[in-house]
Amino acid sequence: MDDALLRSLTPSVLGILVRRGADFAAAEDAVQDALVEAVRVWPADPPQDPKGWLITVAWRRFLDATRADAARRRRENLLDEEPAPGPVPTVDDTLQLYFLCAHPSLTPSSAVALTLRAVGGLTTRQIAQAYLVPEATMAQRISRAKRTVSAVRFDQPGDVATVLRVLYLVFNEGYSGDVDLAAEAIRLTRQLAAAIDHPEVAGLLALMLLHHSRRATRTTPDGALVPLAEQDRSRWDTTLIAEGVEILQAALARDRLGEFQAQAAIAALYADAPKAEETDWVQIVEWYDELVRLTDSPVVRLNRAVAVGEADGPRAGLAALAALDDALPRHTAVAAYLHERDGDLATAARLYAEAARTAPNLAERDHLTRQAARINTQRSHSH
Repeated sequence: MDDALLRSLTPSVLGILVRRGADFAAAEDAVQDALVEAVRVWPADPPQDPKGWLITVAWRRFLDATRADAARRRRENLLDEEPAPGPVPTVDDTLQLYFLCAHPSLTPSSAVALTLRAVGGLTTRQIAQAYLVPEATMAQRISRAKRTVSAVRFDQPGDVATVLRVLYLVFNEGYSGDVDLAAEAIRLTRQLAAAIDHPEVAGLLALMLLHHSRRATRTTPDGALVPLAEQDRSRWDTTLIAEGVEILQAALARDRLGEFQAQAAIAALYADAPKAEETDWVQIVEWYDELVRLTDSPVVRLNRAVAVGEADGPRAGLAALAALDDALPRHTAVAAYLHERDGDLATAARLYAEAARTAPNLAERDHLTRQAARINTQRSHSH
């Protein structure tokens, strides 16, 4: 059974059912039923036209699920529209489904959860684990999102800004599980950039390419995180970096700055430094100032505090950090790093250990635990 084939066909089959009149939630359920049936039947009896087979079975499942005595005649008419056997034209509906899933009436977290479930092929359990919430909570969130978009016409244009946000969130879900979400997000953003002349679409594509250029160096073979300053820059993908910088420069030349362009400019400055100590932190702080102006995001302010600590010294960074809510995610880890830079190893070790206890994922928890252990070892050797 070719799981990749099933996953690649899912968006098109789902899109066809919705365009034929199925509401989104019912269509998604019918497609999932058809996929289960394919897993059961195909190994012994593979179809000549896998896509046509899935459409036919999913459509039948939709009709079976919605048939009722009061509407029997209407649904029998719909049955006549069942796709005829034979090859089906190949159409990639994935980006259209992103626009549907990213409807402005949904919160960004609900939109990305629905997208991961309906288009990305992840299970509700996998998505719940990514969000660090109980599976039942995530199931309710996805169910509510389905009900919301069920009333949306499939051919209505979606909100580009929301689609960009969802694509970015999907990209940031990273490389967990057996679906390469980062590569898929880049593929779809390329499609969007080819279809829409928008500097922020270009900015997001540049940002993704620049981040993706460091993918091979972000973790050790056993999965441990490698901080940016310690990554092997000779292994960064210079082709992706050059493409990202070229796309970014063209976007910035249009003088319609947005947050993704500003983030990409920061990523480009990281990529431009042959060595970590040669990073232009002063210019990075200036770009973070632009991001604060554009977003007023506490997370951006937190990242800016790190950059200030590098540009103007750790005490300046700590002063910038003091203005932020200490309940902000990763606040404690940033404080630990800046205290270490300032030479206060006792405080740094304590804060690293505290940050590890509240880390959002296992890899980050292990990294922070190792940081605390490293500093405690340094302290014991110095006494």
